[in-house]
Amino acid sequence: MLAFGVGGTICALGQVVLLWLLGLGLRESQAGAYTSAIMIGVGATLTGLGIYDEIGSVGGMGSALPITGFANSIVSPAMEFKREGFILGVSAKMFNVAGPVIVYGLLSAALVTAALLVLR
Repeated sequence: MLAFGVGGTICALGQVVLLWLLGLGLRESQAGAYTSAIMIGVGATLTGLGIYDEIGSVGGMGSALPITGFANSIVSPAMEFKREGFILGVSAKMFNVAGPVIVYGLLSAALVTAALLVLR
């Protein structure tokens, strides 16, 4: 039950940011991109401050599913391995969890795009 509340709250905050950006006069596509960037920044910042882990312990999957959870999955390993240095620690470990998601997401998008182009 708490997962729905936490996930819904995160999404509602994202909607508030989107509406604020639209109110500033940005086009919908621009506002969507900026909203994603802002929410990723918020998720990364809250992870760095140790707050997002507390949200995750309460909200479970509700905190992991939104884009802020994706930011958390990149920042957490980077912070954990920072003692090993910037190259072998932070840079190498930050994509342990998110790397496969990025790779297979891009691969799936490319395959679907190719299939749509062939079928037209």
